[in-house]
Amino acid sequence: MDLALEEARKAEAQGEVPVGAVIVDAAGNVIARGFNQPISTHDPTAHAEIVAMREAARIVGNYRLTGLTLYCTMEPCVMCAGAIVHARIQRLIYGAADSRAGAAGSIYNIVADPRLNHQVSVVSGVREIECRKLVQRFFEDRRS
Repeated sequence: MDLALEEARKAEAQGEVPVGAVIVDAAGNVIARGFNQPISTHDPTAHAEIVAMREAARIVGNYRLTGLTLYCTMEPCVMCAGAIVHARIQRLIYGAADSRAGAAGSIYNIVADPRLNHQVSVVSGVREIECRKLVQRFFEDRRS
C-alpha cells in the first residue's frame, strides 16, 4: 500500500483526486502502477486502477491479468470494478471505502457478484485512515 499511496500523491501533485494503484504478481513483484489522471489526460477512464491495468496488460502481453493483485488507495468505482472483473484480477486490496461510488462492497459489490463469470477476493481497510485523509484533505483544500 506504500507504493499505491506514492502514486496517489503523484495524482495530488497534478491536481487530480489522489488515488493510486499498484499491481503485483504472486511473488510480490510490482508489475504496474497508476494514479488518477482523467483531468490531465482528458480521459474519463484514466482512473488509477485502469491506468495500472493497462500498463500491466502491456507488460504481461495479455488482457487477462490472472493471478495478480491490485492494491488501491480507494475502493474502486463501478467502471473500475467492472474492468477488474473482466481482467480476471485475482485479488483486490484497498484502503478506504467509498460510500458515494464504491463498487467493491459499499454501494455495489460488482467484484463479488456471483452472476458474473469471475469473482475477486477482496481485502478492505488496509491503511484506511491514511488513504481516507489524503482524499479528504484534497477536497478540503479545493473548497477553501
